[in-house]
Amino acid sequence: MSGVWDAIGNYWWLIFVFGGSVGGVMRGISAWNERRAQRRLERYRIKQEASVARAQAQSRAALDVESVRSELATAVAEHQRADDTWFAYETDLATLLDYPMLVDLREPLTETFHRDRSRADLLRPAADSTDATAVRAYRDAVHAYATSLTVAEQEARRRRRGDFSPLEQERLAKAQRLLALAMNDAASGEERRQAYARARSALDGLIALPVEGTAALERRVRAAIEHG
Repeated sequence: MSGVWDAIGNYWWLIFVFGGSVGGVMRGISAWNERRAQRRLERYRIKQEASVARAQAQSRAALDVESVRSELATAVAEHQRADDTWFAYETDLATLLDYPMLVDLREPLTETFHRDRSRADLLRPAADSTDATAVRAYRDAVHAYATSLTVAEQEARRRRRGDFSPLEQERLAKAQRLLALAMNDAASGEERRQAYARARSALDGLIALPVEGTAALERRVRAAIEHG
């Protein structure tokens, strides 16, 4: 052991020869360790930022989907309200004859309302749709339908039968009475059948009754005849 210390003592001057190199190596190792630590921190930071970005994107997507669904539900409710308003006329033909403009497609307001109604039905998406573009197109179509129906209804109520000649008004009144009889469950099946046929004859060439309403009335008349 003493020999080792003797050798070190004899070659102490080598420290001055290699000291600078050793110091440089140590500094290099220290710098490399520091860079490695920085790279680790940078990778961690990037991962964290990516994780936060994903979470934010998912949150935005969830909010967007919820917004689209809410918009669709609102549009469907407005569509149903407009349909209910129209169906009340369509299925009560006798009352409809008080406002014949609603089925007179020669009238621009009436034609617009029926066109907008068909468009809203055509554009209605699936109940679970999250397609924002499709839902907004449907929403706009429903709004146009509801608006044009309101305008046509107000104008029809204002005009009532005023656009028809006295003779045409008489035909409308007669058809109205006959349709009321055709819809009267207290009348016999044959009475209802004859009343309906005479009402259609009175209206022939004057106005066209809505398909849904006439089909429903014909079913009721046929059922009454079969029951009788």
